[in-house]
Amino acid sequence: MPKLILLRHGQSLWNLKNLFTGEVDVELTVQGEEEAKNAGMLLKGFPIDIAFTSILKRAIHTLDILLAEIGTPIPIIRSPALNERNYGELQGMNKAETAKKYGTEKVLLWRRSFAIRPPGGESLKDTFHRVVPYYVKEILPFLKIGKTVLIVAHGNSLRALMMYLEELDEQEIEMVEIATGVPRLYEFSNDMKLVKAAYL
Repeated sequence: MPKLILLRHGQSLWNLKNLFTGEVDVELTVQGEEEAKNAGMLLKGFPIDIAFTSILKRAIHTLDILLAEIGTPIPIIRSPALNERNYGELQGMNKAETAKKYGTEKVLLWRRSFAIRPPGGESLKDTFHRVVPYYVKEILPFLKIGKTVLIVAHGNSLRALMMYLEELDEQEIEMVEIATGVPRLYEFSNDMKLVKAAYL
């Protein structure tokens, strides 16, 4: 039975400071490193065949720590297609201060809506059209031959993929928040019908 595991990177320095991070390449906090280690402990029982990650170091280092905990070397493929969405002019800004400047409602739309872009940045829709074609072309073939695949990426790149995998609509995906460092397991039938989706 094919299995797909999605994992948002551990807490980053800018997560801790409540800043819009986007494609800025920031490092993990000590807590983020612990979250990665704990994820590795949770995944020890899974025979993971291959891992995919973005090219941002918070995802790469989460995967490195996780695999060190599991203790089994596996092939790793990195791609910018799995990077976090670009938040444009908001990157580096404090989320609370941004809400004061632009209004809570507008900032919430930029963060959670499917199609509305933040100034100079990507919408979730843009991210969806980057992530999903990559998944279909590069990752799905491994699942189709029964492999267990791990993807370590980011809140919005994974939300885009969740939307596709779980057939969520634009309103449903607005409500989805992915915690850092908590693996989500997808199990498929041999003909790639989704059987189960749950956090470990």
